[in-house]
Amino acid sequence: MNSEIDNPLRLHIGGEEVKPGWKILNIVPGENVDFVGDCSDLSQFADSSVTEVYASHVLEHLGYEKALPNALAELFRVLKPKGKISISVPDLDMLCRLFVDSDLPQELTLTNGSSQNVRFHIMRIMFGGRTNPYDVHYVGLTKEFLTAYLLQAGFVNINRVEELNIFEDCSSDKLFGNLISLNMTAQKS
Repeated sequence: MNSEIDNPLRLHIGGEEVKPGWKILNIVPGENVDFVGDCSDLSQFADSSVTEVYASHVLEHLGYEKALPNALAELFRVLKPKGKISISVPDLDMLCRLFVDSDLPQELTLTNGSSQNVRFHIMRIMFGGRTNPYDVHYVGLTKEFLTAYLLQAGFVNINRVEELNIFEDCSSDKLFGNLISLNMTAQKS
């Protein structure tokens, strides 16, 4: 029995939710974290050793000049041929449309029961909630921008999808009925 075939490595980057068949890589150690590290340096993983990668609301935390291209190059390197990546990031196009929408209410009730100015809430989605030192966004991504970065890294079969439906996370969040995440899949050639 070949354990690599029977137990393919599926990597959930930035995750916290435990799911059978997936290993978690996070920059912050935690109870459910299998690997601690930065997604722009995946040197702890061999070339072509990962079958599938999931990264929800992670790539926007990387600088667009070096860290983001490095991370995508590393993800491409560790993926097996025909390996799949599923990415979710804040959808800058949608967030900009919402931000300038004069018909939006002034206040928004958050899940914790508190209220917040709607535009301030949207701005925090764009630039990071600043809840910890890592919760800062360094790039805004649109379908056009993310596609260009994925192509530069060598990915093919790049598609925008409505929802990823792999983990329970903010990739499916909506604001006033609008999906606020850009969800895309791609494949290593």
